[in-house]
Amino acid sequence: MLKTILITAAVVIVGFVILVATRPADFRVTRTAAVSAPPSVVFAQVNELRKWEAWSPWGKLDPAMKQTYEGPPAGTGAAYGWSGNKNVGEGRMTITECRPNEFIRFNLEFVKPFAGICTTEFTFQPQGDQTAVTWTMSGKNNFMAKAMGLFMNCDKMVGGQFDQGLAAMKSVAETAAKNNEATVSIAGKP
Repeated sequence: MLKTILITAAVVIVGFVILVATRPADFRVTRTAAVSAPPSVVFAQVNELRKWEAWSPWGKLDPAMKQTYEGPPAGTGAAYGWSGNKNVGEGRMTITECRPNEFIRFNLEFVKPFAGICTTEFTFQPQGDQTAVTWTMSGKNNFMAKAMGLFMNCDKMVGGQFDQGLAAMKSVAETAAKNNEATVSIAGKP
């Protein structure tokens, strides 16, 4: 009887390991939103790291989150670190590439609750009087991430947060664009 239980347990464990090993090694989460503002206004919301406080979905999950900024305030080399509750964890992101009003790439390092490194990118494409903002996170799944993927859908979980962030960014950028137009009108310039 004990031998049967041990053999069954071993088969289940080996089967689980094989199932996890066959999961995709790469992951990618992408969301896009149309913002009624010029690329320069939307770009500034991402490139200037302190502006994230106005639209980032994670700040709302832990208002007491500790935040640090290093390097320049914007552009390549600008870095942001955070440490918060179990909902936001701990990590750091650094701008590694920046093309004004077009593209920003970050190296994103998670420390807690799980260690990991991935790449995050934002693109800004003009479309008439709007800007299509695309937010993408991609990277490699280690064994633990593959195992968690059996029970949690990363695209839905992280993608939902991206949707919230893009909606908040849209509101902030559109307000900033209107304020810029009002300032130009008051100054008497077309």
